[in-house]
Order: sequence, then C-alpha cells, then structure tokens
Amino acid sequence: MTVHVPAKADYGVRAAVELARRGEPTKCRDVAHAQDIPLKFLVNILSDLRRARIVRSQRGAEGGYWLVREANKLTVAEVMEAVMGPLTTVGGAPPEALDYPPGNEALARVWAALDTRTQAVLGGVTIADLVRGDAS
Repeated sequence: MTVHVPAKADYGVRAAVELARRGEPTKCRDVAHAQDIPLKFLVNILSDLRRARIVRSQRGAEGGYWLVREANKLTVAEVMEAVMGPLTTVGGAPPEALDYPPGNEALARVWAALDTRTQAVLGGVTIADLVRGDAS
C-alpha cells in the first residue's frame, strides 16, 4: 500500500521542527534555507500554521516566526492537519461523513479504523520527539 504524504505536510512539520530547534523568532527565509523549502511555499505554510495558532509572527528587525506551544505538546498530526486538513479522507470527505448504501457499512468502518490508526501514529509523535531524533 502506498501512503502519500504531500510535500506541504512534510514541509510544515519540518518548519515546526526548525522553529522548535531555534527557540526564538526566526525569519522565514532562515527556516526555508535550513530546511531546503521553497520560500514562497513556506510563506503559505507558515500562514496556515499561524491561522491554526501553532506559530506566531512579528514583523520587524527582531521579528520572525516561533511556536506558540511547547514542542513537547505539539504533535505531527496537529501540524499536518493545520496545513492540509483532515489526515484521512475518502473522495475528499472525512470517514465519519461517508454515507454508503446498505451493505457497505463495513467499508466505512475500515476507513474509520484507518483514520484512528493514522491519528494514533501521528498524534503520538511530538515536534520535540523529532527535534531529539527520537520518533518511532
């Protein structure tokens, strides 16, 4: 089975890790350079993370982006959902919103189980874990 992790999700997590490592306001271009993320793409990702209240930003010479919460309380799942929406979708809809015809209820339960397990894996890894290189 192939699991597709969009570049936007990967970049979002990498940006959060970089901000956690630095622990101080960091310019977007510095995050982009350190993580080899296209700057224009990162600007949009950081905007998504700001709207989700995962990062804050401040303009000016002393400004930049920083994590709002402690890295040990911020999960990979939360960052990914902030930049791409629900982790598991079927035809663009979350599993709990699916309305299958009678006789297909088991398939809906399969998708729900996939979502539960995905949440368990990605929700069980914090940004601090990744900073320490201690994720499994």
